[in-house]
Amino acid sequence: MPEIARVFGAEFVCADGSLNRQRMREHVFACPASRRLLEGIVHPLIEHEIRRLTSCSNAKCLVFDVPLLVQSPRWRAQLDAVVVVDCSHATQVRRVQARSGWDVPTIEAAIRSQSSREQRLAAADVTIFNDTDSPERLREEVEQLSQWFGI
Repeated sequence: MPEIARVFGAEFVCADGSLNRQRMREHVFACPASRRLLEGIVHPLIEHEIRRLTSCSNAKCLVFDVPLLVQSPRWRAQLDAVVVVDCSHATQVRRVQARSGWDVPTIEAAIRSQSSREQRLAAADVTIFNDTDSPERLREEVEQLSQWFGI
């Protein structure tokens, strides 16, 4: 956070010291060069944490949620497998509206700034299609996936 405050300004840091995500999101959508600056700060920290976790864990399986995996090829080489959780475009929009309260144009702009669905699916070793809101169905898929990984 100190580096983010130094590069972007104190207005990007909330009173509790956390990132002002809404402000940063608006900023990086408006200024793509800022997104690269942010990634230059955050990605080395994430890479360090991945190395730390993988070197000290004796777990059979570690799961990393990497939203920018396809956009940042540096991550793929560190992983044994890529699992993509997919849903239809309409479901994605509906879920973002419910979770974040964004309007459709903001959601569409965010989606356009990310890797396409086709790119994410092409990067997947395994795909879980989660177009329903059924936790039970998703749990079944994850259990099957656990067996595939041997855990």
